[in-house]
Amino acid sequence: MKVPLLDLGPTLEEQKQEIIDKVVEVVESTRYIQGPEVEAFEEEASDYCGVDGAIGVSSGTDALLVALMALEIGHGDLVLTTPYSFFATMGVILRLGATPVFADIDPVTYNMDPQKMEEVLAGEKTGKIKAIIPVHLYGQCADMSSIMEIAGCHGLPVIEDAAQAIGAETIYSHRNEKGWRKAGSMGFAGCFSFFPSKNLGAIGDGGMVVSGDEEFSHKVRLLRNHGGEPKYYHSMVGGNFRLDPIQAAVLRIKLKRLEQWHRQRRQNASLYNKLFEENTTLASIPVSTPAAVNEELSRKGEEERNYHIYNQYIIRVEKRDELRNWLQQKNIATEIYYPLGLHQQKCLTDIFTPPPMSNTEKAAQETLALPVYPGLTPEMQEYVVKSIAQFYT
Repeated sequence: MKVPLLDLGPTLEEQKQEIIDKVVEVVESTRYIQGPEVEAFEEEASDYCGVDGAIGVSSGTDALLVALMALEIGHGDLVLTTPYSFFATMGVILRLGATPVFADIDPVTYNMDPQKMEEVLAGEKTGKIKAIIPVHLYGQCADMSSIMEIAGCHGLPVIEDAAQAIGAETIYSHRNEKGWRKAGSMGFAGCFSFFPSKNLGAIGDGGMVVSGDEEFSHKVRLLRNHGGEPKYYHSMVGGNFRLDPIQAAVLRIKLKRLEQWHRQRRQNASLYNKLFEENTTLASIPVSTPAAVNEELSRKGEEERNYHIYNQYIIRVEKRDELRNWLQQKNIATEIYYPLGLHQQKCLTDIFTPPPMSNTEKAAQETLALPVYPGLTPEMQEYVVKSIAQFYT
């Protein structure tokens, strides 16, 4: 049996003709830059995420970049973030001449640990830290209640890196607010990626910035179009960060099915957990799975406060690399997110030497992503778990 890490075919088949018809419609409209499809998608995505404003941009990376540009982050500034994420989280900080500062992760959720974050903010460099970027890794929200409370005490804006988490929810309690909130709607701004492998994926690159701050949103809109207003008059230096209307049109179609795909991923995660628990061989083997998925798929999720949308299903194992090689021989594709912490990347060598991040470094050596996409069959999942059990025997 062959089990790919990701197969976009099953979900494409559900909407293939609708996508083709819409792409043809956009082509025939000759509206190839911005236009009604982008505007409509921004409005629909804004409603879905529970925010007042959404700005479509060219990628998730550019969403983070333009958000920091709008905050005027630059040379000499520090930005506090997690060392365990895709490179873009740190790369945009470095591109602006700023320097990343890291707070280690929680070993269970893999998201930034608020206690570690508070310890960093209590250090000597606090005055130079200008923003905080928590990441909702793998489709699970970080502890935003604690993060926002700590950030508020220091007067720092929080930019949520929600690239992997559109539609993820958490119980949010801060100041006078309490209730379920979606990723991207809790900080000063949220940034999304529509890379094809994401739960909501385009047919190319795409991204979005959301914010309830009108002045900030207006600034991001200017910056995504070279900072010009009116045309040919530039009060600031921006870039070409526009979302393509064909991508916006496709994303509008897919957004209608996003909750259905979330449910399928959660069902797959629930079955994995059940199979691992029931396998007698693995019961005595140190294979750590994500927290149990609520069977009713209600908004009561992991730890009774998170609705995880499983952009990735991550296990922790001993002999991770050997297991991955074994599964490859069994035609089972896996991935390592991420083999190095951001603080260990070579590009930082000439800038500064970050302190060790023990939880991140341990996760980088032990974690493995299994296939979890909509369309994955129970038979495939049974084969994956059985093959892992065979490796450990």
